Amino acid sequence: MSGRRTSAVLSILVMGAGQLNNRQYGKGIALMLLHFTGLYAVIAKLPHAVWALVTLGEKPTRLEKVGKLYQQVMGDHSIYLLVEGLIMIFLMFLLLAVYVQNIRDAYHCARLREEGVPLHTFRQTLHFLLDYRFPQIAIAIPVLGVVFFTVMPIVFMILLAFTDFTRSHMPPAQLINWHGLETFRDIFRLRVWSETFYGVTLWTLIWAVASTLTCFGAGFIIALAVQQKDIRFKKFWRTIFILPYAIPLFVSTLILRNVFNGQFGPVNDYLELMGFGRVPWLSDPEWAKLTLVLVNMLLGFPVIMLMIIGVLSTIPGDMYEAADIDGADGLQKLRLITFPTVMYTMMPILIMQFVANINNFNVIYLLTGGNPVNGNYQFAGHTDILITWLYKLSMEQGQYNFASVIGIFIFVLLSGFAIWSIRRTKSFKEERL
Repeated sequence: MSGRRTSAVLSILVMGAGQLNNRQYGKGIALMLLHFTGLYAVIAKLPHAVWALVTLGEKPTRLEKVGKLYQQVMGDHSIYLLVEGLIMIFLMFLLLAVYVQNIRDAYHCARLREEGVPLHTFRQTLHFLLDYRFPQIAIAIPVLGVVFFTVMPIVFMILLAFTDFTRSHMPPAQLINWHGLETFRDIFRLRVWSETFYGVTLWTLIWAVASTLTCFGAGFIIALAVQQKDIRFKKFWRTIFILPYAIPLFVSTLILRNVFNGQFGPVNDYLELMGFGRVPWLSDPEWAKLTLVLVNMLLGFPVIMLMIIGVLSTIPGDMYEAADIDGADGLQKLRLITFPTVMYTMMPILIMQFVANINNFNVIYLLTGGNPVNGNYQFAGHTDILITWLYKLSMEQGQYNFASVIGIFIFVLLSGFAIWSIRRTKSFKEERL
């Protein structure tokens, strides 16, 4: 058996053994210590983690009579067991990745020895990693953070959708159980849930499209006006328009909620002074939706305006001079030069704005709270979008399994749309070329 195969086989049997065979003692000892630590975890911890994920516990918390008194006996906590099992499975995958890399490293180093290439010592390996592999190491740390603080919560949310976890079925007093696809079927099969789901989803998409287009339209128009050659005090106007954005969003939203209050808001007071009737800005379903779009436009257009001003300042003046020579009027220059250039840069940003508006919790919750109430909806109002409905289901109603189903739907919808849309933009296609 060749040296490289021997090293690979030894590394398969025990991590680090192949490195010791290659006379890389520091690396081999470090990997061997990791091997036995991982072996202990596999023997002592992995069976319990698998049991926890499969059963979600077997003994609920209960009261037992001890003499004349009842004593609480703590049982299994299904949520803790689920989290513990997930963490252990993720660590096992990480250990498996190191195990595979250990075999490849042993084989590669043995081949170099056979070719007469001197191998690095442990200190030289550390210096090599710091000098030539520092970007990969720097990226690996946040990647691990993403795995444990983003990917794992997403997996946890997905798993909750397959359980019967609700406020009426709450650990540790009760154990939760795997429920299969029952919750998914209820969302579409039960009329009270399906009507709410379809209605809220439709309004979410309308809201996202309307909010994105109005913010972009207002920002584009104001940017064009500010950038006109005959406009004086351009810096002043830019500062005035961006100044409201310096105020915290929740403060601006709460102020605007009072401004548009149907009973004592100043907008209705001024309308009455001018001879118009009072408008139910936040109490009527249609007016409340229109008010939401209007408020979001007022809060969102300054940033879009600044971005478009930046794009407009990069357009060469020669293009407009050539268009003037060709006899193009202002509308033609706008349609053939200005708008395509702006869209080339802004399209990925608009896609991200659309995705962000689908999850725009703050404006909806702070301005209307999802109201007015809709008697046909299950725990949702006329202006609730999917994310605010998810919040009410989880934080207010304790319907954690249904909230997880909505979370899965939002994740699939947004990730699929974002990837598909960005790949179709002109800027992405030209970047690939």
